[in-house]
Parts: sequence; C-alpha cells; structure tokens
Amino acid sequence: MNEALQFHEDTFYEYFLPYRHPNANDDIWGGIGLETYGEDFKLVKSLDWNCVWTVIDGSNNPHQWITPGIRQFNHVCYLITKVPHNDLPAEFMIPNRFRSLTPLGLKRQLNKLNKAMICLNSNQIDV
Repeated sequence: MNEALQFHEDTFYEYFLPYRHPNANDDIWGGIGLETYGEDFKLVKSLDWNCVWTVIDGSNNPHQWITPGIRQFNHVCYLITKVPHNDLPAEFMIPNRFRSLTPLGLKRQLNKLNKAMICLNSNQIDV
C-alpha cells in the first residue's frame, strides 16, 4: 500500500470502536476525544500507540480527517479505539457538512477496510 486508503468517518466508528478513556479530563469530540495538551496529552503518550488516532484539520480542503497515530500538526484531538490500527495507511474523512453513509455504502467500506486489514496483518502489499 503506497497511498493512504480513504474512508468515511462512519466506517471508522463502526470498525475501530472509539471510546471515552476513563482517565480523560475534558469532554470533547462527543465525549470520546482527548485534548492535545496537558493531562490528556500525557495520557495519550502513555497509551498503546496502536490504538491512538489523531483528528486533524484538512490542509487543502474543508474536511477533517481521522488518521492513525499521534500527529502534532493541524491536530484537533486524539481518539482511542478498542481495535488497533496496526499502522494501516488509511484516513477517515469527516465531511464539513454532516452526511452519513447509506447502509449499503457502509457495508462496502467495511468490506474494503476488512480486506485491507487482512492484507496488512498477513504482510501483503496490495489491497
């Protein structure tokens, strides 16, 4: 995989299962986000990197993106998930105008993501 795969945020929530960490200090991003500074950031750095994600502002577009790992450029907040990302080269678009996927669209994206994770975990290159 040379380029990051792109998915809708609905796919992220459904597949990776983000949650509110019990030691979170603030109530951001619908209650599941961790701040990019202070005690929340210390907490982020102490967690398993494989379950940490960064919400970033799009640099050339009006959308925000959820990306794997700890980023410190254009970061909005951090998210913690139950399912690890295993360094999957993927990003999840958060449209600037709320739109959810249809059930069929979500199913298609979940199938594509599941295939990518299987390939990644079996050390295959292409998805």
